[in-house]
Amino acid sequence: MSLPHILLGLLRQPASGYDLKNSVDEYVRHFWPAELSQIYPTLKRLESAGWLTVKSEASPRGPERRVYETTEAGHEELQRWLRSGPQVGNERFEYLAQIAFMDELGSLEEARRFMVTLRARLIARRAGLEALETGWSQEWPDFPHDLPDHEFYPHINLRMGLLSLAAKIQWCDESIERIDRRLELLPEGHAKEPLSAKEGS
Repeated sequence: MSLPHILLGLLRQPASGYDLKNSVDEYVRHFWPAELSQIYPTLKRLESAGWLTVKSEASPRGPERRVYETTEAGHEELQRWLRSGPQVGNERFEYLAQIAFMDELGSLEEARRFMVTLRARLIARRAGLEALETGWSQEWPDFPHDLPDHEFYPHINLRMGLLSLAAKIQWCDESIERIDRRLELLPEGHAKEPLSAKEGS
């Protein structure tokens, strides 16, 4: 998957770079976050490839804004990408790399604090996705069955995010319990720090 194809998919109607940033934050941030510093150079490459056109429009809030629109070639490229099958790559989680070398610290207490902090952050992220889903459910009386197509498929993605986060939070709980057990088995005389309760719920 790539940011160029995501932007092509989000350009269902003409939009500025700022509009696209809002769409990224609303629909895809939980699996593909992007900042304006990434979006604008990507839009320029799409324009150079002939997949977008750009024009200037008056803005009610100041200088003219650049508005992008997908060309026929851009639609064809988006459809080619969608028909190419699932693009399964290697996911990277920096916190897993940190955990892999946690023994370097030589402290179970620090490892436990790390896991408790990670758990709290995952819970906060889950709460954000739950708020998005609540917004959808309040808008559509037969949710999720009456979602329009352009929201039905993003909701499928959101469900994956929620289920994935639930599994990661469960993994944090298991890891904290294993660290606690390891602390209990430490030899006498080892200085133990007080164990704080897990954060969140």
